[in-house]
Amino acid sequence: MTQYLYPQNLKATANLWLWGLKDFCILGIAALLSIVILVQTRFVVPAAETLCYGFLTIRMDDTTVLDFIKYAVRYFISTQQEYYWR
Repeated sequence: MTQYLYPQNLKATANLWLWGLKDFCILGIAALLSIVILVQTRFVVPAAETLCYGFLTIRMDDTTVLDFIKYAVRYFISTQQEYYWR
């Protein structure tokens, strides 16, 4: 049995810079389409949505910015905190 030392015995997900491979591909296609739409029609909304998607899918230690925002909303707003006084 062959065991590889890097990356995590070849079981880790593929990453390109700060994004996962799937997110990077989606971001590249969306950026290309946004640039074409911006040049042809001067419509900025697709470019802004692409930038927001790029920011929300930044991946650090297998957690994206969007995951962190979801955890924060769940902790501070939607989940009841339980306190036991003894």
